[in-house]
Amino acid sequence: MPEDQPNNPLHGLTLEAILRLLVEKYGWEGLAERIPVRCFSIDPSIKSSLAFLRRTPWARAKVEALYLGRLRPRRKGRGPKPGVGGPGPGAGRHRDASTG
Repeated sequence: MPEDQPNNPLHGLTLEAILRLLVEKYGWEGLAERIPVRCFSIDPSIKSSLAFLRRTPWARAKVEALYLGRLRPRRKGRGPKPGVGGPGPGAGRHRDASTG
C-alpha cells in the first residue's frame, strides 16, 4: 500500500500529467528554452519525452522542479519595505554648493 504523502505536491500526479501541463503552459519551444534537452526541441512528442524522462533522473528532476516552481504562490508586496533600503527623505534633492 502506498504511503500517504499529504505534504508532497507531486503526490498523485503522473509524469505524463505534469508534462502535459507544462507543454500547455509553455509549449514545446518554451519548454526547450527552460530545459534544454533534445526531446523537447527536436520532433517533440509526449511519448518520446516520457521515455527520455523516465530513464534520465536529472532531466525528470528539472521537469518536476519547473512544475513546482509554477505552483509556488506569489507573495504580495515582495519588494523592499517602505523606508528600508530605499531612498530616504529628501532623496533626489541636491544642494548647490553656491547656495549653502
